[in-house]
Amino acid sequence: MEPAAVCNNRSNGDDIIRWFEDVSENAGSVQTQTLWRILELNWGVEYLKKWLGDIKIHEVDACALESLYTSLVPLVSHADLEPYIQRIANGDSASTLTQQPMTTLSLSSGTTEGRQKYVPFTRHSAQTTLQIFRLAAAYRSRVYPTREGGKILEFIYSSRQFKTRGGLTAGTATTHYYASQEFKIKQETTKTFTCSPQEVISSGDNKQATYCHLLLGLFFSDQVEFITSTFAYSIVQSFIAFEELWRDLCIDIREGTLSKRINLPKVRKAVLDIISPNPKLASKIEAACKELEDLDWFGLVPRLWPNAKYVYSIMTGSMQPYLKKLRRYAADVSLVSAEYGSTESWIGVNVDPCLPPEDVTFAVVPTFSYFEFIPLYRHQKDCNLAVDDFIEDKPVPLSQVKVGQEYEIVLTTFTGLYRYRLGDVVEVAGFHKGTPKLNFICRRKLILTVNIDKNTEKDLQIVVERGSQLLSKSRAELIDFTSHADVVNQPGHYIIYWEIKGDVEERVLGDCCREMDASFVDHGYVVSRKSNSIGPLELRIVEKGTFKKILEYFIGNGSALSQFKTPRCTSNKVLLNILNRCTIKRVYSTAYA
Repeated sequence: MEPAAVCNNRSNGDDIIRWFEDVSENAGSVQTQTLWRILELNWGVEYLKKWLGDIKIHEVDACALESLYTSLVPLVSHADLEPYIQRIANGDSASTLTQQPMTTLSLSSGTTEGRQKYVPFTRHSAQTTLQIFRLAAAYRSRVYPTREGGKILEFIYSSRQFKTRGGLTAGTATTHYYASQEFKIKQETTKTFTCSPQEVISSGDNKQATYCHLLLGLFFSDQVEFITSTFAYSIVQSFIAFEELWRDLCIDIREGTLSKRINLPKVRKAVLDIISPNPKLASKIEAACKELEDLDWFGLVPRLWPNAKYVYSIMTGSMQPYLKKLRRYAADVSLVSAEYGSTESWIGVNVDPCLPPEDVTFAVVPTFSYFEFIPLYRHQKDCNLAVDDFIEDKPVPLSQVKVGQEYEIVLTTFTGLYRYRLGDVVEVAGFHKGTPKLNFICRRKLILTVNIDKNTEKDLQIVVERGSQLLSKSRAELIDFTSHADVVNQPGHYIIYWEIKGDVEERVLGDCCREMDASFVDHGYVVSRKSNSIGPLELRIVEKGTFKKILEYFIGNGSALSQFKTPRCTSNKVLLNILNRCTIKRVYSTAYA
């Protein structure tokens, strides 16, 4: 069953849930048929012929084809497929990865691995995005019913699209989606409409877009049913901006004007066509903001958007550090974690939107891609391999995964990625009918290592949380963080960069640094610290606005704000230059003195 067909023929939330229940019940056989459809659509392309030769697909049944495919086609990383994708970007019209000519390429954010990558984007990509948004909305509406015709305050942003050397349109996946027909269809089918017009979303200027999103969100404040963005980071940043902008926003609402900071003609016209003078609303917002300032903006969401049922965004993985700040803004308004996907493919839907983000799992949608899972096992404590923190087993299909086991996801997509290692580590938390429910653990890539030590993003987040708990006792707040493994100076050591709000005594910073150093539990790290083959952890405090400079660097290189994730570990020389230039204080751990 084609996902697009479901989207076009179903108008009721119960129908789309019923469809998902059916494909989930038979997830194993659906996966076999999904692989068959992918190979049938792209049979004969250069990449597949290289591994499968001239096998006649219609003379092989689906199960046998699945076995042939997984035994003959190798597992690959993006680097293995990059020469093929680059040829497409350069205008090679041959059927290299897909039978249908590729016209669009997505750019990954580049915040995980330090550089942006081209990923194929087709109409199927937009259709599955529409499909998962409709499916997720149906599950959410069961727990948080919304009014038909209501508004959504969406902090969404497009970056500028450009042409590759071969004439293909390139840009972020979110940019392609917001420009697609499917984005318009989503609003019509879910009967909720974004506050901001297309001119704001596609402005290409995230500061001006944020101001307009806030202004229009306030103008329609009583109609807003929920607040959303791709990542929790964008919502937090928008509300931080609101703390500085609210007086100007009140003036614009009172007078029906638009701040001079909005200088893009199309954006100005689009916004001014919507708003009109509303002195009563402006006075109401002004009074609320004066009270909220005294409360350090606790409860901003329910106070300004009284009918908002929830805040909805990706809140797992690298977004978890922003939950504390987001909860202050939201107060008793529920935080709902959005779906699990990547630039390469959507993966799973949140079928339990009532669960807090820390407990959320994602039920795999077996029609979106063909999924394989590489079983991963943790090294024993005495293992000295520093390449990775896992031992691998042979990949297994979706139907053979086990509860409690950790896996790396492998994708075969309709868009020309074959047995593609995504690099995400997940744990199978259970099953929804016959499809696994995944708990996102971390990115596979090892992010902090000096010699035999092995610490992942998850390890770093736990450590930073321990340190920031001490910080909060001094009435200060951690705004953002990243890290770097310094192997130039000997002995090598970890550096953690913090941007904080509030004044903190050096004694407290010393306690935070010592607590973080002592909280790394990796055996290789502990042994190395005790022997001084890894030096004391260094905590560097950076000046206010440093992480905004990092954001601006990524935006300037083509990322969209809605796609941005703060890199939790970096060796990027430009970023390190920003961080080191903005460092105002250094503290060293005494944990192993």
